[in-house]
Amino acid sequence: MRLGDPPSPEELDPIERVSPDELAALQLERLRWTLGHAYDNVPLYRRKFDEHGVRPADCKELSDLARFPFTTKQDLRDSYPFGMFAVPRERVARVHASSGTTGQPTVVGYTRRDIDIWAEVMARSIRASGGRPGDLVHVAYGYGLFTGGLGAHYGAERLGCTVVPVSGGMTPRQVRLIADLRPDIIMVTPSYMLALLDEFDAQGLDARACSLRIGIFGAEPWTEEMRREIEDRFDLHAVDIYGLSEVMGPGVANECVESKDGLHIWEDHFYPETVDPFTGAPADAGELVLTSLTKEAMPVIRYRTRDLTRLLPGTARPAFRRMEKVTGRTDDVIILRGVNVFPTQIEEVVLRTPGLSPHFQLHLTRPGRLDEMTVMVEARPGFDLREGRDEAAQALCAAVKETVGVRVDVQVVDPETLERSVGKLRRVIDKRDN
Repeated sequence: MRLGDPPSPEELDPIERVSPDELAALQLERLRWTLGHAYDNVPLYRRKFDEHGVRPADCKELSDLARFPFTTKQDLRDSYPFGMFAVPRERVARVHASSGTTGQPTVVGYTRRDIDIWAEVMARSIRASGGRPGDLVHVAYGYGLFTGGLGAHYGAERLGCTVVPVSGGMTPRQVRLIADLRPDIIMVTPSYMLALLDEFDAQGLDARACSLRIGIFGAEPWTEEMRREIEDRFDLHAVDIYGLSEVMGPGVANECVESKDGLHIWEDHFYPETVDPFTGAPADAGELVLTSLTKEAMPVIRYRTRDLTRLLPGTARPAFRRMEKVTGRTDDVIILRGVNVFPTQIEEVVLRTPGLSPHFQLHLTRPGRLDEMTVMVEARPGFDLREGRDEAAQALCAAVKETVGVRVDVQVVDPETLERSVGKLRRVIDKRDN
């Protein structure tokens, strides 16, 4: 089989071959169980259901889920550490947690069956990306409390791959291991993949000649322009994966390498909705809301992810709906003089501007009464800054104004000037006095 060809029916899980009606029947059965499990065992859900005047038995068809209350990140923080668990703590086989950099950490728990299902959907995701048993997988997601590394690790092993558990950091060593061990697949954040590209150049290695055939990228929004940049510079297939620790971790949804037209949501385990982020009303495009269907330790009902996307019919896996690439989050929008700006919008423009690299930061200041934004962006190696710095800055400034509709300042800086990410990227530097 050539990379990019669809898998044979025998390679798919049986659930990937069901009809939409068969899937819907399974979803309803699992949804009704989840609602009852949450109501009976999680005090927060019992209280919220009672306040909204609904009971698990009121869910008679999938559309009835809209009658039930949302779950928010604040609910998880208020229940810290174990208040959202639906099983005794002694039955929890593993705990993961967020970093808590924006507030109280959120703790999530897994029974052994939850971990088994997580490995299953991750294996399915890697196979959808083009991975096959026997492939060597370089895992550069962080291990530990972050769900990325262990989620990728367990999924790759479940598929029958050989895992190199490198974790994040030590960039020169990462490149050396890729050159020496010759992995087929890398799993990492897209921004750190760009840092690896810089290190390939620094070591005098041709990234296009390396062994990598597939990159599975997640944990942060990234654009089609960045996909093209990575695929061209590495000569590989760049595939998007989606997940979040509150719902499971990576493996909630994944692109199929043969289509790369959005992420198929593994709807036998996660039920998706999209709502208006301001009103909570159903919307064709808006904030993604997810309900777990099989989680034992910590079920989540209508969890507001804050990720912005749109739901579409299935293609490569017809029974499973797709979500568009996440364009941003409700909490990373920058309101600049009345205009909503997402970092991914700036990224698209940067990558279309000759002479500029994908490495940039957005610096927010308030020198007077109005907020200002400066795009700090590195020139590409070899770009003649003496002749082209001002021209590139003016071109980017004009393109942002035309595309996004807001004026920004631009500073084109030397290569290797801005900080590099070894995990989730910090794109916005807020220097305002709020």
